[in-house]
Amino acid sequence: MAYATLLSGDPYATYRQIDVVGRTAEAQGPGLVQLLYEELVSALRAAAWAVEHNQLRTKSDRITRATAILFALESGLDFERGGEVSNTLARLYGGIRRSIVDASIGTDPRPFREAAGSLSEIAEAWRTARAA
Repeated sequence: MAYATLLSGDPYATYRQIDVVGRTAEAQGPGLVQLLYEELVSALRAAAWAVEHNQLRTKSDRITRATAILFALESGLDFERGGEVSNTLARLYGGIRRSIVDASIGTDPRPFREAAGSLSEIAEAWRTARAA
């Protein structure tokens, strides 16, 4: 019944959920981190779009998703082996999380776009590292 209910909703959202679940199941290590960054950037850009188009439910959904991904990335940090890099990333994730939570009550899409821009640079670095 839950599956049928899921399919009767927004077809695009259903496809995205199935796609993400499939890609997540296949990804491991650096591939999973890269996927999380890509999904995080996508969620932040969608939140900015939602603000601009007064789509409050989408805005809330995307902010919730972005926040959850930031927590997942932070929980995966290895502070013993990662040293200062892990500490720097933890501060970055915490700062972005605070920024988007603060922006969630407003009507300015810039904080979401700025966070997506910063994180897309890191996502590109992960793509480059994986390709090497």
